[in-house]
Amino acid sequence: MLRLNLSRDPKWIDLGHDVRVLTLPLTSAILISLRGDLSLQDAEALSPPEQALRFAKAVASRVITEWEGVGDEAGRELPVSPEAASALMDVFPLYRAFEAHYIGPWLRLDSEKNVFAPLPNGTSAGAPHIARPAGESVPTAP
Repeated sequence: MLRLNLSRDPKWIDLGHDVRVLTLPLTSAILISLRGDLSLQDAEALSPPEQALRFAKAVASRVITEWEGVGDEAGRELPVSPEAASALMDVFPLYRAFEAHYIGPWLRLDSEKNVFAPLPNGTSAGAPHIARPAGESVPTAP
């Protein structure tokens, strides 16, 4: 059963290393916006891990709206920007946490697809018979 979360509220995700990010929900609108992302245009030529990283960077740059525990080289608090959110994904433990806690639930849902997909030779070709055969025909009601 699909458990539909109707909340559109942003959600805090703890990425570890004292870093938390506030994210928008991963909606169809965000995923559709990725179609035009130039960084994903040539992704087919990359290895699966490189594709996953590019996807995470593109998603992070769209959904992270606030964060805590992220600073520049001098230790000053760094404001959230698409470029900085993308760069945050270059820190491997943070990328893995973002992938596991934010992208992962969507990937699991996407991989489920339709559990009851039709069989290759028709919807009932492999199904067992569960009903008794119909009896003799009867006249229709007037």
